[in-house]
Amino acid sequence: MDRLIAIHDAIFDEIEKAEGLIPLLARFIFAATLLSYFWVSAVTKTGDGIFGIFSVTAGGFGQIFPKQAEAVFWDVSQMSVFQKLVVLAGTWAEFILPVLIVVGFATRLASLGMIGFVVVQSLTDLYGHGGIEHAATLGAWFDKAPDGAILDQRAFWVFLLLVLVIKGAGALSLDRILSRQVLGHDLNRGTQNA
Repeated sequence: MDRLIAIHDAIFDEIEKAEGLIPLLARFIFAATLLSYFWVSAVTKTGDGIFGIFSVTAGGFGQIFPKQAEAVFWDVSQMSVFQKLVVLAGTWAEFILPVLIVVGFATRLASLGMIGFVVVQSLTDLYGHGGIEHAATLGAWFDKAPDGAILDQRAFWVFLLLVLVIKGAGALSLDRILSRQVLGHDLNRGTQNA
């Protein structure tokens, strides 16, 4: 039995040394499954042309403030300044935060931002779009069906993002490259001053 435990420990001690791969794999899974989801969603909120990211559209109004948009027949001229700022910020977040995660730059902050985004998105889906009234949309934990859009799927999204908040970007990231450059620069300064 001691021999089996020693083999087990030897194998898994080596695997534990590859800890930097976990966040790299988390970023890869994010890119493979969620990057295009968020980008396509953001595009539906933008206006025409390259400067469309600076204009508020009926699509963005209706997605983020569904009840208010419906009350004014999706007329964006009826939006408050606050609503316009929220729609623009949400749209920009859907473009910028996923890219930061994929390239591994400011990964912890970008992941925290995405967690906040997913929470707001989920609450909007539940209360703004009426998903709370549909058990299949809300889902349930500890049941036999793992496909509820909010409690099931988005729990996995948030867990994936929490891995990045806790572990950072991992190997092959801008965070790693920049931290090595800053650390190397600081070490060189220290030896020059000594």
